[in-house]
Amino acid sequence: MQRILIIEDDPKIAEHLQAYIQKYGFASSIVDDFDHVMEHFQKYKPDLFLLDINLPSYDGYYWCRQIRKQSICPVIFISARVGEMDQVMALENGGDDFITKPFHPEIVIAKIRSQLRRAYGEYAVQVEERVLELEGLQLYPERLKLTVKDKAVPLSKREADLIESLIERYRRVAGREDLLEKLWDDQMYVDENTLNVNITRVRKKFEAVGMKGAVETVRGVGYRLNISRIKGEGQ
Repeated sequence: MQRILIIEDDPKIAEHLQAYIQKYGFASSIVDDFDHVMEHFQKYKPDLFLLDINLPSYDGYYWCRQIRKQSICPVIFISARVGEMDQVMALENGGDDFITKPFHPEIVIAKIRSQLRRAYGEYAVQVEERVLELEGLQLYPERLKLTVKDKAVPLSKREADLIESLIERYRRVAGREDLLEKLWDDQMYVDENTLNVNITRVRKKFEAVGMKGAVETVRGVGYRLNISRIKGEGQ
């Protein structure tokens, strides 16, 4: 029986979701201690999360990032926030889907089933974990982790996608337009500075594993990996 973890601070909504989820044959658990969400996650080992944005102490974006450090299981945000940027933030922080309140329970169940099929069922095509390796560097796209020798750093989904593109285009320049097209399907949400911000974050992750200067800017074109930095030379 697949397990759904509900992270929602309104008890009535949480109980309503749980009752409906269990009616359709899923197991479920409700988080009621919002200072120890990850402990609940590690103990329950859910197959999918239903996650509110407005939570005590830390918001849902924060908890999604923490989840992504340990798991690639589907995360569906459920929130009263209806702004486009709220939905963009949910996806940017590792979410897979977004449902606005008030919601119809049938929609929630349909989205749960869809995400479970993609992750584990008939639409799941990834059998073995992918690992991209390059001169001592290992990228684990599904695990959202970058390692170099004995150092490792967690990544966001966007950071992992960017590093994957740079590795795939190694020795060539990864063009700005190509990166934007791969990372953001809907261009209306991308301003001039979005890619720059994400590249800065990627550079900091490389620095965290001892690879300062690993991402070079090719002015007017895009970015490429500096192999000497990966080999540990020229530093």
